[in-house]
Amino acid sequence: MSQQRLQAGMEFDGYRLDEKLHTGGMAALWRVTDLKDRHKKDEQGQIPPLIMKVPLLFSTEDPTAIVAFEVEQMIMPKLKGKHVPRYFGAGDFDEQPYIVMEQIAGTSLRSRFDVAPLPVEEVITTGIKIAQALQDLHRQDVIHLDIKPSNIMFRPDGDVVLIDYGLSRHDKLPDLLDEEFRLPLGTGPYISPEQVLGVRNEPRSDLFALGVLLYHLATGERPFGHPTSVSGLKKRLYRDPIPPRSHNPAIPTWLQEIILRCLEVEPAARFDTAAQLAFLLQHPDQIQLTARADKTGQDGYMAVLKRRFQAAGAEPVLQHSVAEQLSQAPIIVAALDLTNGSADLADSLRNITRRMLQTEPGARLACLTIRKTSRIGMDDSIVQHGQNIHVKQLVELKHWARTLNMSPDKITFHVIEAHDPASAIVDYAYNNDVDHIIIGSRGNAGIRRYLGSVSRQVVAEAECTVTVVKSNSK
Repeated sequence: MSQQRLQAGMEFDGYRLDEKLHTGGMAALWRVTDLKDRHKKDEQGQIPPLIMKVPLLFSTEDPTAIVAFEVEQMIMPKLKGKHVPRYFGAGDFDEQPYIVMEQIAGTSLRSRFDVAPLPVEEVITTGIKIAQALQDLHRQDVIHLDIKPSNIMFRPDGDVVLIDYGLSRHDKLPDLLDEEFRLPLGTGPYISPEQVLGVRNEPRSDLFALGVLLYHLATGERPFGHPTSVSGLKKRLYRDPIPPRSHNPAIPTWLQEIILRCLEVEPAARFDTAAQLAFLLQHPDQIQLTARADKTGQDGYMAVLKRRFQAAGAEPVLQHSVAEQLSQAPIIVAALDLTNGSADLADSLRNITRRMLQTEPGARLACLTIRKTSRIGMDDSIVQHGQNIHVKQLVELKHWARTLNMSPDKITFHVIEAHDPASAIVDYAYNNDVDHIIIGSRGNAGIRRYLGSVSRQVVAEAECTVTVVKSNSK
């Protein structure tokens, strides 16, 4: 079939065009039916509704649209998981170019901006979900580079789906956009400073865009407006945004800290990974506040002028791969039982943790202990001998970690109450995108079967790497 204007009812490659759903700047979306019933069913035994994305070859003279479609055709078959659309097939440019994918049943984030500012709790929950989806994407060697409201969908169960990979970059595929174009590629309000300078393989560019989204959702305003020229885009290299609390005093100081950190000009000043950002959004009590948290106005004339001179001579930073960035900033959990465990085992755990941190200087460490509670009813032991047990265990964790000499913004402490310690550790690791768990297992003690079963269960059920540390005591 030669390339032609498509109409409802047309059939090609075993698909029937049923209805045009949307026409954007670069492509149109059609609801289609697979006439050959050739696609795999989902876990419920159903084939999801299908949409076909078709580039607008007749209504645009922009070569970026064609190259971006080629990029998306290359990247989408490589993607998997709940945070991306299921891919079903594609057509070549020598016939009829298209991509067939699942139609996401939910809504996009775009509708929520009509009622911004949103309640703080919704802003936080939304930020966590988007950051987790970004981490999953980055682990697949892909940087999205066009995070914006219309490219963020929510499934009916609340999971975030990231769509539209035309401007994305895959570490292990040719970057056609970088090879063929020199102007900044992205969407004006959300494009990062390094993208303005032509850098396309910095995963923290997606964190900058997420910071813009959080700012807008929390305040109802865009931090950098809606620039349409390169000179307008370059202003974010030197002009800091109005602090979000100046627009909306209901925003807590810790959330302003997070938003402004996402919007830092230098990628290294932002969060190391999307997982670390999601982690702190879930644990605001552990955030180390800086001057960002209390900022009430933009920087003064001299600070802006200095940054402007620096920006005038700025060169693209040394580029690196997504995998390299993620490997430099893992989230590590040290799971401890300081109440029942031996001092020898605690020392062994600390030594192993120290050695691991020496090889992973960008790591975030979460020190975790589980306070075992009754399965049914209230636990009367929250206070013993006039001491709050939760607070006591928190103090013990901090004392254990003191000689690790970690930066306060890279270590957190958590006491979790649960009747099943192993499941609590596994759930914590899953919910916080943990990369590595270090856990102790006593070799010989009256409670070794209890402790041993915990470590064995964690090894069996955790989706991340687990290191089991044995006690040296006999």
